[in-house]
Amino acid sequence: METSKYRCPICHNKDLTLRYESSYVYSYALDGDAPGHKNSEEFLSFLYDKREQTGSKTFIECNQCGTQYPYTFLNGVLEYGTRQEGAQL
Repeated sequence: METSKYRCPICHNKDLTLRYESSYVYSYALDGDAPGHKNSEEFLSFLYDKREQTGSKTFIECNQCGTQYPYTFLNGVLEYGTRQEGAQL
């Protein structure tokens, strides 16, 4: 049986998820006879001409109460049982 060494300090649940969210802007060059340089036959959304990342966010989320924590909390704040097995923070 595998046990987690991390625990939510709000609800004490061990079911946590590390999440990475990012946002992109996709650009398609429109020319006279095709929807883009890479889309010469037909328009396909995955064949874009340029992609720019506009933002990103990495965080830990408790799957029970929904509280979000910075990913740096893995080093101390969310750790459980580091002093002795079963110790609560």
